[in-house]
Amino acid sequence: MRSKAVAIIPARGGSKRIPRKNIKDFFGKPLIAYSIQAALNSKLFNQIIVSTDDEEIAKIAKKYGAKVPFLRPKELSDDFTGTGAVVAHALKFLQEHGYQYDYCCTIYATAPFLQSKYLIEGFEKLKESDAINSFSATSMPFPIQRTFKLTQDGRCEMFTPEYYKTRSQDLEEAYQDAGQFYWTKLHKQSNAIMFANESIPIILPRYLVQDIDTLEDWTRAEYMFEALNRELCDKR
Repeated sequence: MRSKAVAIIPARGGSKRIPRKNIKDFFGKPLIAYSIQAALNSKLFNQIIVSTDDEEIAKIAKKYGAKVPFLRPKELSDDFTGTGAVVAHALKFLQEHGYQYDYCCTIYATAPFLQSKYLIEGFEKLKESDAINSFSATSMPFPIQRTFKLTQDGRCEMFTPEYYKTRSQDLEEAYQDAGQFYWTKLHKQSNAIMFANESIPIILPRYLVQDIDTLEDWTRAEYMFEALNRELCDKR
């Protein structure tokens, strides 16, 4: 019997640093459209649900192929509500309306570099293992052991000064959350955090990873998107 999977894309309307970020035009399409289309192209999901408090976002999400069976309540749409609470609300709604799923994939609405093949890889690796989660990750561009912070008087202070003279190639590589997708087995319970032994990281190349939280992030994403698509056109 085929496992049932649902994709949940949180997309509230009240983004502050980039107003209307989730539906802001990004190379001819609203930003959220890229996440919806990657989910559709993967052919993994019985339903692709957008959880939003915003009528315009709901309309655009439906246009690009997602379902919006409810508008998210205001108490789950402020600056302080975490993604976990939003996904739990959506799953509870679906359960109350007779839908049962084995897997849930939370997909961020601000992931224009998301590719279906990584969604598929995350699902297959999770399904074939005893892990509870899988999620998008990427390698750090610089050894974290050589990083430093700014002191109150504007000077430098290394986090781990004992590695100051260690060659970069001799330091252990570190990884970070890529902020694109998070798969979870719904019938297994865990109190562990996502970045723990019960999770499988799906490693993405760094050129496909960009957080979009500020206008500077947005500009960088535009440069990356242009470069990536120029390379693809050159190969054809």
